[in-house]
Amino acid sequence: MRTLNVALGDRAYPIHIGPGLLTQPELLLPVLKTPRVIIVTNDRVGPLYLAKLRDTLEGAGVRVSAVELPDGEVHKDWMTLNCIFDALLEGRCERSTTLIALGGGVVGDMGGFAAATYQRGMPFVQVPTTLLAQVDSSVGGKTAINHPLGKNMIGAFYQPRLVLADTATLDTLPARELAAGVAEVIKYGLIRDSEFFVWLEANLERLMAREPEALADAIERSCRNKAEVVAADETEQGERALLNLGHTFGHAIETGMGYGEWLHGEAVAAGTMMAAELSCRLGWLGRADVERIAALFQRARLPVWGPELGVGRYLELMSHDKKVEAGRLRLVLLKSIGRAVMHADAPLADIEAVIAARCR
Repeated sequence: MRTLNVALGDRAYPIHIGPGLLTQPELLLPVLKTPRVIIVTNDRVGPLYLAKLRDTLEGAGVRVSAVELPDGEVHKDWMTLNCIFDALLEGRCERSTTLIALGGGVVGDMGGFAAATYQRGMPFVQVPTTLLAQVDSSVGGKTAINHPLGKNMIGAFYQPRLVLADTATLDTLPARELAAGVAEVIKYGLIRDSEFFVWLEANLERLMAREPEALADAIERSCRNKAEVVAADETEQGERALLNLGHTFGHAIETGMGYGEWLHGEAVAAGTMMAAELSCRLGWLGRADVERIAALFQRARLPVWGPELGVGRYLELMSHDKKVEAGRLRLVLLKSIGRAVMHADAPLADIEAVIAARCR
């Protein structure tokens, strides 16, 4: 097992990474306020891992209840969130009950948002079961649901007490979702860790083949990068916004296509290529570097072209981005591989040209 720490003072918490962690109650018990938990999962992950986690906790004397949500990004909304609140209220859960989010990013985001708001805050634990959730969404305390006009527009910053990343759960992850997680892994190399990007170029096939050591190395390096950023800028006032490389374009793809049509990581990959192309047009990134980034995404079987939504539609959806400030669209761009910057002065004509050029 590998352990990292998210340094947030008295709200600091560990990230445990390794196989078989779902069967180790000694990792979970220290963060429980009382021996009572409610597990939030979905109807895809639940049949695979809910019984194992329940047995682990009940065997240690913890009272366990659970709620299974419908699977998919399309259900990341108020109606599904209310199913969690129904279960909390019907089960007479108290403020001291711990909510455990067992699943991918959708379950983690909704479970965390429910925990942040039920009785004005209850403790929660992230148990991510997808690569994307293990390297990104489970760490840092971002919780949210979607709105028809924009992704993740309604939510809260609310930190977990523990992140338990059992890498054995990745054995059942579909290949498409594994690739989507790799998109977020590549992101860390692009924004702040050029050595990691080089490592990914050398080890991508091992990662895609799910070699345990390669997976553990990539997850640990990704979580270390994110933990450092979150510790420095918890509520995204500065550096943390750089973690959104490709997300402004990517969220437009997800919203415009309809939630769930494109996986988040797929949209981020195509959006990152738009950001790289714009960085090249601004004279920061060389053409060879743009092609180098595209080659790595393609080796991961990720899209490097966005869908044809129309330039106007992209711009309309991007105008709802959380990084818009005083009406100005701020984009995360690349000065070089390993160095991202926030930029609010990209000419509109260049943004439009990039969208047109990178869509098929």
